[in-house]
Amino acid sequence: MSVNAASRWDPAAYASTAAFVPALGAPVLALLAPREGERILDVGCGDGVLTERLVAAGASVVGVDASPEMIAAATARGLDARMADAQALAFEAEFDAAFSNAALHWMLDPPAVARGVFAALKPGARFVGEMGGEGNIATLRRALRATVAEMGYAPPADDPQWYPSLREFTGVYADAGFEAIKAELIERPTPLPSGVREWFRTFRVGFLDAAGVPEAERDERDELASRAAARAEAALPRDASGVVLADYVRLRFQMRKPA
Repeated sequence: MSVNAASRWDPAAYASTAAFVPALGAPVLALLAPREGERILDVGCGDGVLTERLVAAGASVVGVDASPEMIAAATARGLDARMADAQALAFEAEFDAAFSNAALHWMLDPPAVARGVFAALKPGARFVGEMGGEGNIATLRRALRATVAEMGYAPPADDPQWYPSLREFTGVYADAGFEAIKAELIERPTPLPSGVREWFRTFRVGFLDAAGVPEAERDERDELASRAAARAEAALPRDASGVVLADYVRLRFQMRKPA
């Protein structure tokens, strides 16, 4: 099992450019409704911003993430955050709930993730979360792929993320043994206050690695990111203040392990 090489993160850049990710995770936290004394697994905890909120609710939380940089940022917050590939979890029936926000789409062996989370939960425990769903950031992805090719590089044949349909998602988790699976796709036009260029520079570092774009060409000017941003911005709407709205589609879910 190998971790997705396209999932590469800089915690400082993430905090400045992607603060909207944990901020918009509030409805998923409300759906989870963590209770005092519960033991909760945070799958793909990142820098721990939402993990802290689970702890603040009185839960005992273990966060796992495959990024050493993100784990360092999470542990700096005083959290129990552990380096782990969520495609190879080793927990056995020890959690009252599992939670995940904006992480599962980076894991390219979904059945392995589903089986690992299932095994980690106690009988009757719940799994609640949100991820990118079918059609997520389609305009941004097209713009980057076209620009990478235009500049003479070879984009990966497939985007290295899993943005499933409802049928595909529920099938994977039903096969793992979960029941009472409820999932919905939510179109969520998302303001990018730092701009599309900085979004590319934060969220698609690994994609550029896979396309063979040299680090030396990703300086402060970063012509590739600028050209991709201009292409995307021409196709995306803006809010009343002129901020570009990215075409996010979220897949929000809840399910249970049979009692």
